[in-house]
Parts: sequence; C-alpha cells; structure tokens
Amino acid sequence: MSTGLTPSEERPGGDALAAPAVRKDPLGWSARSWIALLICSGVILLDGLDVSMIAVAIPEIQHEFGMGAATAQWLAGAYILAFGGFLLLGGRCADLFGRRRVLVIAMAVFALVSLLGTFADDAVLLIVSRFVKGVAAAFTAPAAMSVLTTTFPEGPHRNKAFGIFNVFEASGYSSGLLVGGLLAALNWRAVFFLPIPIAVLILMAALRFLPPDPPRAERSRIDIGGAATLLAGMLLLVFTVSSAADAGWTSPRTIGGFALSGLSLVAFIVIERTVREPLIRLGILRDRSLVAANVSIALLYGGAMGFQFLLALYLQNLNGWRPWQMALVLLPAGLMVVVIGPRLGALMTRFGVTRVLLAGLVSFVPCYLLMLRIGPDPDLWTVLLPASLLWGLGFALSISALMVAGTSGVADHEQGLAAGLLNSSLQVGGACGLAVVTAAIVPGTRLAELYPGVAVILAFAVLTLLAQLRRGQR
Repeated sequence: MSTGLTPSEERPGGDALAAPAVRKDPLGWSARSWIALLICSGVILLDGLDVSMIAVAIPEIQHEFGMGAATAQWLAGAYILAFGGFLLLGGRCADLFGRRRVLVIAMAVFALVSLLGTFADDAVLLIVSRFVKGVAAAFTAPAAMSVLTTTFPEGPHRNKAFGIFNVFEASGYSSGLLVGGLLAALNWRAVFFLPIPIAVLILMAALRFLPPDPPRAERSRIDIGGAATLLAGMLLLVFTVSSAADAGWTSPRTIGGFALSGLSLVAFIVIERTVREPLIRLGILRDRSLVAANVSIALLYGGAMGFQFLLALYLQNLNGWRPWQMALVLLPAGLMVVVIGPRLGALMTRFGVTRVLLAGLVSFVPCYLLMLRIGPDPDLWTVLLPASLLWGLGFALSISALMVAGTSGVADHEQGLAAGLLNSSLQVGGACGLAVVTAAIVPGTRLAELYPGVAVILAFAVLTLLAQLRRGQR
C-alpha cells in the first residue's frame, strides 16, 4: 500500500498526506504535501552538505594524519561507496517496512555516527565512520525519494517537485563547499559535527508530520545474500582499481581482485534469479529508460567526483590555496543550480526531459576541456570560473532530468526500488570514477600527473553524452 494519493491533476498529494480541510496553493498542493516535500528535500540537502564539506576538508585531514592521495580519496570514497552499496537494500526496506519507519531509524544512526567521526583520533576510524554514515544515508535517501514520487504524480507536478528537490541538493552542495571551507580552516572536526543538528531536526519533523506506515498483511524477508554479494563485488572493484597503480595493472593482486569482484557480482545475479523476495526484481531492468538513466548517472557522477578531487589537489596541495578559496571557486556551480532548479520543472514540461538532459550533458564536455589548460599558476577568469559555471549548468539540467526519466513509468510499489537503483548508480559511479582518477594520477604530487585524470573525466562526459544520444535515436 502506498503512502501517496491516487495521482491526479486535482489532488497531487497522497491520501495519507492530504486533509479535506487543508487549503491548497495555486499548484493544487496541500500544506501537508509541501511539508512532505520539505522533509524529503532536507534529506538530500544533508547528503549534499556532507559530501561537499568533506571534499574541501580532505587536504587538511591529509596533513594531520599524513595520508597519501590513494588513502585520502577513501574519506569521500568510503561514504559514497557505502551509500551506493546499500541503496538497493535501503530502497527495498522502504518498500517492505515503510518509508517513514526506515527514514526515522536511519536518520538517527546518521546523527550518532556523525558524533563518532567528530571525535575520531585515528585515520582508519575516521574512514570507518564515513563508511557507516554512508550506510545510514543509503536508507534515508531512497525512503525520502519514494515518499516524493508517491506524493506527486508523473507530469508537471512531479517535475516541479523534483526541481525544488534539486534546489535543496544544490543548496546543500554549494553551501557545503563554502561552509566546509570555512570550518576546515578553523578545525576540520567541525565539518563532522555540523550535520548532527540538521539530522536531528529532520528526524523530529519526520516523526511529527509524515503519516505512520500502514501495517503489512504478511511478513517480509530481506535478501541478505543479494545485499552481501553486491556490496562485496563493488568494494572489491573500487579497492582493486584504486590500488592498481601501486600493485600494477597486471599483478596477481589486481587480476585476482577483478576476478573476485566479477564472481561476487555473478553470484548476486544468480541469487536474485532464485530468491523468493529479491533485492532487485531483474525484470525491472527491461525498462530501457531506467537502464539508460542508471548508466548515465553513474558516468556523470564519476566524472564529477573526479573533477572535484583533481581541483582540490591542484588548488590546495599544489598551489597552497586555503579551503575557503577553493570553495569560492566552486560556489558559482552551486548557485547556478539554485537559480535554474526552481525553473527546471517548467523547462522539462515545455521542452521535454530528453532535450533538457542533453543540454546539461553537453555542458560537461567544455568544462573538462578547460581543465586541460590548468598551469603552474591558477587562471581564475578564463579557466576556473568558466569551468565552475559550466559544471553547475550541467548539474542543474542533468541530475533531475535523469531522476525523472528513470522513475517515469515505474509502478508505484517499486518506486523505492527505482529510486534506490538510480541513487546507487550515482554513488557507485562516483566511487568508481574517483578510484579510476586516483589510479590515473598517483601519486598526484606534480602538475603533469593531474592531466591523465582530466582525460579520464573528459572520457566519462563524452560517453555519457553518447549513451543518451543513442537512446534518443531509438
């Protein structure tokens, strides 16, 4: 049973969220529907905030713990890999056990683990705390997205809701860059503490305003085998790629790592085909739009995480910039999304999701081409700021369009699964992209070593664009 209303243009909220006496705004949304949207948007804001703050704080943490580039990338990689690895399980749990219940429990874990990371005095413990926090986020994100997609029907209402949702994501990301830069300049531990009060606020709002989950008529099972083999396969893949530069691409350790990763993923497929209640109903992958959206979002975010990591190494490690200075360079990207986000629903309705998506994907190509021009002295006006604006334009137009394209046409009871697939692809793509870039630039202590990483993210952008162009021709 869904938490949402029967989709209609007159009543876009859900039965549990709409009250007959509640006055509606010109969009036809009830006050409770707006509150549900704000809670969902708060979840994604917190995710964007947490990811971007750690990105600008990495050089400071590197300095304190004496980390190399290959180890430091796990400060971001551990979070997004755990996020991606558990998102399918999180989406499935949201469908089986209730969106509100999963959101509340996972948000409480997120707050507690953030507190642990604040006081960590060991690099390994710090990375572990990031991993566990990513696990918690893997349950909050699909629960929030499934609340969103079951509250607002396909079409203009959902497009508008995703546009607002994307504004919060961009706001978290852009403000996280600036706030994280300022906090890291004082004490990087503040970066780990700030998400705690935000998580507590979202938790209290969810308990107060989201309707209770309906009781289930039958007992549900969790596909532990599928979750374990999927996570093992992805962990082995990212670890193998990130360590291949040191071990050698043809070394027994690298070849063995790829082989074990492949076997784990094959085992996952076998389990999903035989288990009674699979983590993924493999039949959903017959939806070409969903598959194309997943592939595209993985490549897009892989390039984005690589771009951010390269920029941090270039500006902070090689040129001695402070975190807040790098944050100011990337701030136009976040502001671009904030400006375009509220209008994105109207753009997708007027021009179509595909056209808006392609316009966004095209923007990444000149952005990464500009990064090939980085030199010993940072060029703010003709390289860094134009690249930042193009990067923001690409995100503003692409992410929400991919989410809309991927969830359109999916049955209501599988919206949590579709949301989990999309977010999983995004996060795993980010982790894998970051690992590939790191392997390409190791040790990353000289300018010349960064150019292969730029070539990698440029290849990701071109492949993403080609994949969507091919889909559009079918």
